[in-house]
Amino acid sequence: MKQVLIFVLILFPFYTFGQVPSTLTPAEKVYGLSKFWQEVNYNFVYLNRVDQLKWDSAYLSLIDKVQKTENDYEYYRLMKQFCAILKDGHTNIEFPENIQSKLLKTMFGDYRIFIENIEHKAIITHINLSKKDIIPPGSEIVAVNNIPVKEYLAQFVSPYISSSTNHVLEDIATIEMLQGFEGEQYNLKIKKPDNVIIELVVKHSKCSETAIYPSKNPANNLLDLKWLDNQIVYLALNSFQDKSIDSLFIAKLPELYNAKALIVDLRNNGGGNGDYGLEILKYLIPNKKVNGSKSRTRNHIATYKAWGEMTNPKDTTNNAEYRKAYLSYIGEYYYDFSNAPRTLKTSHKRLKIPTVVLIGHNTASAAEDFLVYANKQPHFTKIGSPTFGSTGQPYYFSLPGGAQARVCTKQDTYPDGTEFVGVGIIPDIFVEQTLSDYLNNIDPVLERAIKFLNQKLE
Repeated sequence: MKQVLIFVLILFPFYTFGQVPSTLTPAEKVYGLSKFWQEVNYNFVYLNRVDQLKWDSAYLSLIDKVQKTENDYEYYRLMKQFCAILKDGHTNIEFPENIQSKLLKTMFGDYRIFIENIEHKAIITHINLSKKDIIPPGSEIVAVNNIPVKEYLAQFVSPYISSSTNHVLEDIATIEMLQGFEGEQYNLKIKKPDNVIIELVVKHSKCSETAIYPSKNPANNLLDLKWLDNQIVYLALNSFQDKSIDSLFIAKLPELYNAKALIVDLRNNGGGNGDYGLEILKYLIPNKKVNGSKSRTRNHIATYKAWGEMTNPKDTTNNAEYRKAYLSYIGEYYYDFSNAPRTLKTSHKRLKIPTVVLIGHNTASAAEDFLVYANKQPHFTKIGSPTFGSTGQPYYFSLPGGAQARVCTKQDTYPDGTEFVGVGIIPDIFVEQTLSDYLNNIDPVLERAIKFLNQKLE
């Protein structure tokens, strides 16, 4: 019996539709749905991990539902829910700019409320200065609209987020849990650090107060360097999006030669171009050749697929052509990219000293590729929490109404085939910030790294 997945769009309470654009025709909505479904079927490298019956039945049920959506926001909420079935951090649908620009995340008129996931709790980390005594930082949101937070996230937020890992899904859902349009209202139950419970009704509208408590750190520089005690250098590589990070690093290299130990912080590095990271890494390891990720993509040969429909699986054992045909039919015929060692040519002296790499949930994509290249370096130690757990080459395309979508086309693993997508790269020493650490402005990951290196230098 065929199973049919029923898609239900649950709207946020107190939601008002007046400001939401309604530009898409029913035909355009079906076209956008079908285009995304088609591109996933043809290009998504992890399609073999998706329940095909569930995926197709969801598409079938949505053909009628998307046509009945009242506006573009409701339509794209359904589309994002559809995408989330794939559970991939490099496969996403983004709202059109005319919707995204109207969504408010932290502004509630008299209040600015910033939330993060700390110890699996929705912690208010910053508040506008005038409200710091009413809602002290460190307060926990325990219920939204009379629904416990975990239930609220599971019902209203998480189903619309595509993520490869549960820890990142929880992070994003917590940050976005109160996102909404102007006029949208929430009833919050908040537990303050002294365990006093307060209830607060907030409604989205612009907040004129700019002062935030505690003050927000300025945006990270592309590269930051500072000296710590015992000739330990702290080096933050905050993005591989900009090639200039390589020249910034080379300019700092003469200074690094005076270090006895090194801390490389990748916790805020969301990726970019893996080659930019490798240009830096080659000065921090002795190897003249390294292996990066083992990669593959789906291979489409239409005639093989046609033959495969008529191929008996048992006949593929000793027949390479039959095997190609059958794998094409079931969508598992792949093209393997060359994984020949990369030759690392350097114009300056290499630096090999005890090195700690700080990692966390926001260490993503090309920053994870950096870690794969650095894997098993005996002088490297990873400290922190599991990384984002998603990389690959996404294929970008447009959807009706100005929305953008992308589909991951490339699977990456360690050179020996070990998976890190969907898991995250695991630290050698696990350290995670607690609520007590946050309240006392302690960075336990950095402190553990310093302690570790000082012991190495004894």
